[in-house]
Amino acid sequence: MKIPTEPIGSIPRPLELIEAIQANAAGNLAAEALNAHFDRAVQDTIRRFEATGSPVITDGEQSKPSFATYPVSGLQQLDPDGVVVPYADGHNRQLPKLTGGPFRYQLKAVDFYKQAVKYARAPVKQAVISASALSLMYPPEGIPGYSREAFVADLLNEHEADIRSCLEAGAHHVQIDFTEARLSLKLDPSKGLLRSFIALNNQALERFSESARRRLGVHTCPGGDHDSTHSADVDYAELLPLLFDLKVKNFYLQYASEKHKRHVLQNIKKSVKPGQRVFIGVTDVLSPRVETPEEIRDLILEAAEYIAPAHLGTTDDCGFSPFADDTSTSRDIAFAKITARLEGTRLAEKALAGKKSVVEE
Repeated sequence: MKIPTEPIGSIPRPLELIEAIQANAAGNLAAEALNAHFDRAVQDTIRRFEATGSPVITDGEQSKPSFATYPVSGLQQLDPDGVVVPYADGHNRQLPKLTGGPFRYQLKAVDFYKQAVKYARAPVKQAVISASALSLMYPPEGIPGYSREAFVADLLNEHEADIRSCLEAGAHHVQIDFTEARLSLKLDPSKGLLRSFIALNNQALERFSESARRRLGVHTCPGGDHDSTHSADVDYAELLPLLFDLKVKNFYLQYASEKHKRHVLQNIKKSVKPGQRVFIGVTDVLSPRVETPEEIRDLILEAAEYIAPAHLGTTDDCGFSPFADDTSTSRDIAFAKITARLEGTRLAEKALAGKKSVVEE
């Protein structure tokens, strides 16, 4: 029984790259020199990823300023005073606010993908930000001369193009980062906001054929930044039934750091639809402790009691460093956890194969 295993996306950036990004922002390093740092970091990340034996890799998002706002990096029509996302440890992240239209992506995911495949031998997956996350940039007071309806139409066109270009370029899977899903339930326990997010994302997904949607996935987690979260206190039972309404095949779910794992598995079993695959997170990216392969094996075997092994996969809880300034986790720990995930997944495959043989006998 083969269990597919994939990373989520980001890998902690080398310190020299973080310093180069800061120097560029301060006007002390030219863009050309910064791009050289990006390229070296991508090459090193891919080299280390492939050394683990990972069947699917990413570029580690080394060149992305942030997993959430890369499309608007450099956009002039922005006000920094947008939606605030508070984290449990007291720090905040803040989205920019759009001040004019039309809305157009400044950076596109396919460009990161093309940079990665120049150096990669293994299949590369590509993460994109959800339409629903970017929709939060439109101000509630509106924009004179640019209606919300016009913005949503532009947003859906840009989001579709971001996904489609990655598929056409050959991405193994395109993963839509939907970390605001769980947060939305904290902001609006009535689930109205979550339902609106899912409806918006499905408007984009419906533009793709059934075969294309089999290469699409959605990632959700309670946020992971500087070893803190924004919505881990929200019960998965409130999210999962609606999450699986998204019209994709693959779901990448934070799981390893959940306290009540069987409760989560019971809700996945009740909510997942035929043909959908659930990749459960088996490494806690917010903990510095590297899980043993045996611990990961046991997590997978427990999950297989609730999710048919043919529809089960493994992943990491979240990206290890979704924002460029996050230094809370080292590259060495990230790759050690990835290696443990791969080894633990192989152990689970053997154990499940053994169970099947016993049943057949």
